[in-house]
Amino acid sequence: MKRRICAVLSTSAILAFSSPALANKEKSRFEKLELFNKVLHIVESQYYRKVDTEKLIDGALKGMLSTLDPHSTFLDKKIFEKMQEDTKGEYGGLGIEVTQKDGVLVIVTPIEDSPAYKVGLKSGDKIVEINQDSTLGITLEEAVDKMKGELGTVISLGVIRKGVKDIQYFKVKRQIIKTRPVKSYTLNDYILIRLNQFQRNSGKFIVKAIKKHRKSFKKGTAPKGIVLDLRSNPGGLLDEAVNVSSIFLKEGIVVSTEGRDPKNKEIRYVKKSGHKELDLPIAVLINGSSASASEIVAGALQDHKRAMIIGTNSFGKGSVQTVSQVSKDQGLKLTIAQYMTPTGRKIQAIGIKPDVEVAATEGKWVKENFTEDGYVREADLRNHLTATIETKEEKAARIVREKAARVRRIAKAKKSTKLKTTKEKQRKYNPANDYQVQQAIRFLQVVKFKKM
Repeated sequence: MKRRICAVLSTSAILAFSSPALANKEKSRFEKLELFNKVLHIVESQYYRKVDTEKLIDGALKGMLSTLDPHSTFLDKKIFEKMQEDTKGEYGGLGIEVTQKDGVLVIVTPIEDSPAYKVGLKSGDKIVEINQDSTLGITLEEAVDKMKGELGTVISLGVIRKGVKDIQYFKVKRQIIKTRPVKSYTLNDYILIRLNQFQRNSGKFIVKAIKKHRKSFKKGTAPKGIVLDLRSNPGGLLDEAVNVSSIFLKEGIVVSTEGRDPKNKEIRYVKKSGHKELDLPIAVLINGSSASASEIVAGALQDHKRAMIIGTNSFGKGSVQTVSQVSKDQGLKLTIAQYMTPTGRKIQAIGIKPDVEVAATEGKWVKENFTEDGYVREADLRNHLTATIETKEEKAARIVREKAARVRRIAKAKKSTKLKTTKEKQRKYNPANDYQVQQAIRFLQVVKFKKM
């Protein structure tokens, strides 16, 4: 009893010596916590079945975080434990980047050469079933948890795809995702570098590939330029985004972050590389599934006028998340900052706009696998974070604009949809049939670039 009185006196002292505004804020918070406690008590005592209190509180915390943005979330015991396993590489995955749009699980992009890619899953596919269980109503983290599992085990995904009448089922074997991040080709006098993910040492792999192709040129000749293909690259390690940018930039800022807390403000600069690749003209290809680290590289090369960005508007994932441990076995993933390009442009929900817009309109493989209508962008996600703080009026106007854009996109998709039930064929990439790559080379032939 004595301890309780001391606690009450301590609380009173805090309120007494605080400013009136702070005191009112603390009082309001206590009142809301009291309301939460009251509702919890009513549910525990009056709900017609026995409830799991821990599950109720976890759900309430997840609901609270979901009002912020699509990437902030509370990590319950099961999810937090799985996340710690992920960092040790002790799980099998499918090789897909997924998000949620209006409560529906959507594939942003399958990683090239991954199990998901090999069975024919595509950007824009809506996952409605995981092992015959509906995905309706589950969180993104729960869905990802369901898709991960023991190495070598098989998972069934039920998918709805534009232009296909019925649900398609894909069986995918869980594997350690060790894809080759870099693939390279020589086209006439140009080098094509395809980077499918920003993994560890991606920058070194790019340099190695360029050096290999340089040696293939006849004595006295050299490549005339590089096409860096970041289409459908979901991102990855920030350090590798800096490393890749540093291959082609001599000096300056690559990316900076801006947050509410001054501690979350950071500037990342070009690393000294000394590569001969600095002398080559560059074109960078992006599309609606180029996200995060891909947008950092494209934005840096664009701002430094070092490369021409070609393709379609990128995804728009420009926010920074951090994971904090809030208890022994629970965590919190919270958005703490936004990325900005060297000139201060924000990427979040805006993306990188190409210098030259070129849609993937020709070439069978590209048309099937880079269809723009299928992309889901950051701005499509419910309650997405905006690049700037909005007034109520600005937010209302933006919601109207975005809704109108969705209506137009859906109408266009319905108009062009033809029902089909064809089986998926193994995909094989041929750069000679890639319309966007060919256009990038044409622009490199006629446009002069700044040499760093």
